[in-house]
Amino acid sequence: MQIAIDGPASAGKSTVAKIIAHKLNFTYIDTGAMYRASTWIARENNIDYGDERGILTAIDQEKIEFRFKNGQQKIYAGNKDITQEIRTPDISANVSQVSALAGIREKMVSLQRQMAGEMNVVMDGRDIGTTVLPNAAVKIFLVASVHSRAERRMIDFKERGIKTNQSLEEIEHDISERDYKDSHRKISPLKKAQDAIEIDTTSMSVDQVVNVILSEIKKSQKKL
Repeated sequence: MQIAIDGPASAGKSTVAKIIAHKLNFTYIDTGAMYRASTWIARENNIDYGDERGILTAIDQEKIEFRFKNGQQKIYAGNKDITQEIRTPDISANVSQVSALAGIREKMVSLQRQMAGEMNVVMDGRDIGTTVLPNAAVKIFLVASVHSRAERRMIDFKERGIKTNQSLEEIEHDISERDYKDSHRKISPLKKAQDAIEIDTTSMSVDQVVNVILSEIKKSQKKL
């Protein structure tokens, strides 16, 4: 079974997707982390973020993969755990440019479909329901106000121990810019699939969002 959860930055996709995957004993696939890893690889190899061929070559050499350690999913580039490093403001500011490259998207989508074809998955991102898994049994599109998303990102930075000098207003600006770039890119732009269920998480707790999605999944399972 395939569950697709899409939405803009910091709308709560990864948080609820992880919980749902755990509750259902499905595999969670964080596609955003894969694009962040690609961006990290470019930065570490001093490759311009617009150099598609150079980034693809570096990805082939370092290989992006998920591994489970102590019950937690980690993302690796080669043998290096980059789970924390890909969440820094610098990567966040440049991932839209890398993820808009046709060759990068083609490679990542191929990997994502391969993973989804081998197991029950909960996959989150920005084009899962529209491009990666267009036949997913359940499609969810999460939205939230820019202000609430900025507050969540700031909390996330603190919880991860990521130091930043950005103010809440600056984070809001970054998120708005990311929204624009993601929704206006030529290839697989951020948009709600026609058959997706939209959930505004602005005033909802994590548990409330999870319960709504689980309810939709149960409805779908009964139809199978």
